[in-house]
Amino acid sequence: MRPIFRKFLYVNMLIMLLVAFLSIGAVAGQKTYIEKEFEVNPGGLLTLDSDRGSVIVETNTENKVLVEVTLKADTRSKDRAQEIFEDFDIDFEQEGDDVFIEADYKYDRNFWGKDRNRLHIEFLVSVPYEYNLDIITGGGSISVDNLKGEVEVSTSGGSLRFEEISGSVHGRTSGGSISLRQCEGFADVKTSGGSINIGKVKGDVDARTSGGSIDVNEVMGIIDASTSGGSVTAHIHGQPSDDCRLTTSGGSVNVYMNEDVGVTLDAKTSSGYVETDFPITVRGKLKKSILRGKINGGGPELYLRTSGGNIHLYSI
Repeated sequence: MRPIFRKFLYVNMLIMLLVAFLSIGAVAGQKTYIEKEFEVNPGGLLTLDSDRGSVIVETNTENKVLVEVTLKADTRSKDRAQEIFEDFDIDFEQEGDDVFIEADYKYDRNFWGKDRNRLHIEFLVSVPYEYNLDIITGGGSISVDNLKGEVEVSTSGGSLRFEEISGSVHGRTSGGSISLRQCEGFADVKTSGGSINIGKVKGDVDARTSGGSIDVNEVMGIIDASTSGGSVTAHIHGQPSDDCRLTTSGGSVNVYMNEDVGVTLDAKTSSGYVETDFPITVRGKLKKSILRGKINGGGPELYLRTSGGNIHLYSI
């Protein structure tokens, strides 16, 4: 290797190491914590309204609501970080067994709002097993685990995750995926830009997304799933008590159904074909893009639609 080329490599390596070091220092930032504890009885309500931040909700065996808020400022200056922390207001209140948390950024210290973007918030909340939730955040993911109660959450930009919930679930996000597993009760979830994954739900499901796929697995109730930009897959293991609808404007529809389930099929695609593993009683002329008739003697309607894909009905 020629000396000049060796020198060139050496200089480049030093530059790369320096950039990496500076980046790590910038990302590290400064942190502070706020902790609160409230004595409550089961059956109360936690209301959390923040203009930013992710939220994680877990449960405890004590009659307490425990809150830990982590604030991180993207600056290496402790003084600057303290100013940013002071601009974020968090108010805590308790009324009986209900706890209220309200948080917002007071103002920006400069025209472009750079300080606002430097602040990152995370709420870690522990509530009694039997408790209700009403959570709103202006930007961040929300996760709820192992809870018996009514759950209503909304975020303007983040994913939603629900696991082992006994009670109704209402979830909204403007830009993130949704996961719902091991739940019992009515589920109503919607996202404007992400996929939806639902598994082992004992109850009716209403799932809608404007830009992602939907995968519904082991739902024992009514299914109403719709997407404007992805495929829809559903597993029907038990006999539906009412009509089920699966629709998409830009993908395939795949249904896996127990061999003894009885439904009245209404399947249609605008640019594909319909296939089924089940014997089906039909009337009139058969078309590859339309299939209507009774499966196992009929039952509630199974309504399947796609404008840009195929429809498959599999026996399991």
